[in-house]
Amino acid sequence: MTIKIKDILLTALFISTFFVHSDLSAAEWSGVVSGEGRYFFEEGDFGQDQEEFSVAIEPEFFHRWEDSDWSFVFKPFLRWDSLDDERTHADIRELMVRYVGDQWELKAGMSKVFWGVAESQHLVDIINQTDFVENIDGEDKLGQQMIVLSTEQDFGLLELFLLPGSRERTFAGEEGRFRFPLTLDDDNPIYADEDGKQRLDGAIRWSQWVGDWDIGLSHFSGTSREPLFVVDSSNPLQPQLRPLYVTIDQTSLDVQATKGAWLWKLEAMSRSGFNEDRYWAAVGGFEYTFFGVTESGADLGMILEYQHDSRETLPGGYQQQDVGVLGFRLAMNDIPSTEALFALSYANGQSFMNLEASRRLGDDWKMILEARLFSVDEEEGPTASLLYPFRNDDYVSLTFERYF
Repeated sequence: MTIKIKDILLTALFISTFFVHSDLSAAEWSGVVSGEGRYFFEEGDFGQDQEEFSVAIEPEFFHRWEDSDWSFVFKPFLRWDSLDDERTHADIRELMVRYVGDQWELKAGMSKVFWGVAESQHLVDIINQTDFVENIDGEDKLGQQMIVLSTEQDFGLLELFLLPGSRERTFAGEEGRFRFPLTLDDDNPIYADEDGKQRLDGAIRWSQWVGDWDIGLSHFSGTSREPLFVVDSSNPLQPQLRPLYVTIDQTSLDVQATKGAWLWKLEAMSRSGFNEDRYWAAVGGFEYTFFGVTESGADLGMILEYQHDSRETLPGGYQQQDVGVLGFRLAMNDIPSTEALFALSYANGQSFMNLEASRRLGDDWKMILEARLFSVDEEEGPTASLLYPFRNDDYVSLTFERYF
């Protein structure tokens, strides 16, 4: 499902008209407007510019009917980008009606759901599609159509998901950074299921706190959010890549144990559908926090995680390589909420460095600094590492957000 900017505007106009005669005593408008500047240290493989600027807006409308268990939320998102037409895009992050009863909760519409505990990779997070043009870290997600029925009992929280249709992953355009070597024909994806992206998917999840342990067990059956790629050589002079979305079954476990200054984390999943054999993958590790490392009361956390995949060869012909991750999280615990996260991922000579830092400026503004560096052994060739296409995309970015 492709959402255009005009669709967002028409939806916002409809919602504003619908509620104009309603009792708005419990209605709230809020949101954030941001401006982002990126600088890439090198010209792209295909001559892409080194400078990029974009602006984005994500307003949120929330309404709860007075003396009622019903509420409504609408959160659209729009971005304009100076470099990449594909990054100039719009989406409905949330458009959800919610009913909260004594023991059951019902939600219907478009929304976002997050599962997982690990820092470096979210293996079990399967409901929403990744908005890859927003950020390559996989944290930004597209809104997903869903009906969710949940209940919290003595045995834990049980959630049932009905997912009518799936979303296609967003990718950089020909003029954008983080693009593939071949042109991507994402307007004509291939689906393994005959119902295509209209296939009815489903999921179930149980979660519970048991002492110091936070445990989640989930199962998903439906269209994979992670596409494969096939080469379309119908035009031999200009071959293209077409995304292929297969049907999968995924069973997953996520566990986090809080033991004083220690956080122990594990995400593991078993999946079928990507090849003839079922495979499994896991990411686990710990985070230890040193409290009060400065006179002002700053906390420093050390993160160590390890990633493994049971397959010998990954899709695309890449050799599976275990990944080790070392990171540090600094929280200054000051009034401006100054925070920083640094992480280094390493696998067989290939590395990825990530820095994220933020600080509030007054009551309404926030500044975010981000830097990402890729190190790839180019002599090994394009199939040596998944990072190879991004070897010249090292960048630093500065974002200013204004909340209202």
